[in-house]
Amino acid sequence: ANHGITTLIMGNCGIGFAPCEPNDEAHDRLIAVVEDVEDIPGAALHEGVDWTWESFPEYLDSLDKRPRDIDIAALYPHGPLRVFAMGERAVNREPATDDDIQAMQALLSEGMKAGAVGFSTSRTLVHRSSDGSLIPTFKAATRELKALGQMLSGDAGHVFQLISDWDDPQDEFSILEDTCKATGAKGTFTLLQLDNQPELWREQLAMVEAAQTRGLDIRGQA
Repeated sequence: ANHGITTLIMGNCGIGFAPCEPNDEAHDRLIAVVEDVEDIPGAALHEGVDWTWESFPEYLDSLDKRPRDIDIAALYPHGPLRVFAMGERAVNREPATDDDIQAMQALLSEGMKAGAVGFSTSRTLVHRSSDGSLIPTFKAATRELKALGQMLSGDAGHVFQLISDWDDPQDEFSILEDTCKATGAKGTFTLLQLDNQPELWREQLAMVEAAQTRGLDIRGQA
């Protein structure tokens, strides 16, 4: 607050603490991801996270009760959602079945109605668990992500946030494009200059400009 920050938005890149089964194994699994991606010691997370929730709406209620000096908002993270719906199959990064996707859609819809400001996911090698394993959302199928994006609402101001290695730029961008076109929600992604793809950022900005001219609010975050 002393730096003029008025609002904190958490849950970026598909990473967070809800929903989560009420047991130590499930807690440890989510902590291992946050520990590596956010570089926060696991000991501090085990000490600081009180796990007074299971569902995402319960998580928002828990946040609401905490004293604070700034406003807070939360994206619904794909990682915990996928693990909650699919269990070990999500950890092993298996493809989601139609039933899995429907279960995730129902949970995500519940979270949106409870006050989540959007949905987030990660498809990058950079994000791993503390044991070095890839996170549950790595390479999640485009079909799965587009289906989840349908649960967002432009009228509610929802945002779809994505970080990726952009192996197939057109395919990656189509996730945000199709979501925004169908729902009116906004789209945002991490815009990076990658040494092994030196022209990628130009291609991304061209796709953003083309989408904007069609009335789609998609933006790169640098």
